Amino acid sequence: MAGLFSSGTSSASASNTLGDLKNDVALANGPEDGISDIAFNPNPADTKDLLAVASWDKKVRIYEIMSNGQGEGRVAYDHDGPVFSVDFFKDGTKVISGGADKQGKVVDLATSQTMQFAQHDQPVRAVRYFENSGTPMAVTGSWDKTIKYWDFRQQTPVGTVTCQERVYTMDVRNDLLVIGTAERYINVINLKDPTKFYKTITSPLKWQTRVVSCFTDSMGFAIGSIEGRCAIQYVEDKDASLNFSFKCHRDPPQGNVTNVYAVNDISFHPVHGTFSTAGSDGTFHFWDKDAKHRLKGYPNVGGSIAATTFNKTGSIFAYAISYDWAKGYQGNTAGYPNKVMLHPVQPDECKPRPSVKKR
Repeated sequence: MAGLFSSGTSSASASNTLGDLKNDVALANGPEDGISDIAFNPNPADTKDLLAVASWDKKVRIYEIMSNGQGEGRVAYDHDGPVFSVDFFKDGTKVISGGADKQGKVVDLATSQTMQFAQHDQPVRAVRYFENSGTPMAVTGSWDKTIKYWDFRQQTPVGTVTCQERVYTMDVRNDLLVIGTAERYINVINLKDPTKFYKTITSPLKWQTRVVSCFTDSMGFAIGSIEGRCAIQYVEDKDASLNFSFKCHRDPPQGNVTNVYAVNDISFHPVHGTFSTAGSDGTFHFWDKDAKHRLKGYPNVGGSIAATTFNKTGSIFAYAISYDWAKGYQGNTAGYPNKVMLHPVQPDECKPRPSVKKR
């Protein structure tokens, strides 16, 4: 079922599906080096929008997004190496991060106090917050091929699971934890039984996994690969008929050649359950997985999009323009842009398409 969403549209519908970047605002005083991850505070009771930004310059910066769309720096803290991943506590009071220094750190936004909470034998590629019976917890995934669970009140992990290969990407939603590793393994864990794999599959995409992202209802997850494809995968076998993959982030064919680009990030809209893909080609798109339809595609933003996230209401879509290493060391030129952009989401951009039932 590949190609159902094809990113090309017929001329009749192209005007409806082309999105607009004219109101997008750049975050001031952003990182001085590549941006690896971004996250908004998820607490619906918090009136502020706080955005955490992880960077190769060894810092995590937390900004408050003002009503005019501008961001003001609130807190910044350091790692001893490039920072690869960042996430908020559910209540929005603390931020966790992990990076090349093999550590996980947590900062209290009220006091700016930072504490190391995790340690691995190799760089920490991904960190995610979750709760176990109301207790704040973190899971860290590393290139040392393990994931570890942490209770912030203890200095040693409360659980360790060994994966088949290095952890490249990880996401949590409710009790669903999905881990993507090297060699295309995808591990699914039910956090009620956190030290066992509930299921292991080989990615349905033929090339290296770049990102996994859980559905808002935790019934499944999306996978993005380096070869311009996205897969929609349900957890339970009974829903397997709903699984499919589609092509995206690729140029129109020129003769026998099609340029394809990595899908660097996938973010689900917190209200509508629709999702975004963003890639090395410098574009992002909004999709409706249930209608198998592309809602909007956007013009090139002037550089690879390395990371994306929606705020808690889905009214802001943040995307980081930054070098993603897709072309190796030589592609990292001095003038390459590094900035976080804030896209105000219009009411029709991410709404699911009404489903048309065939009689």
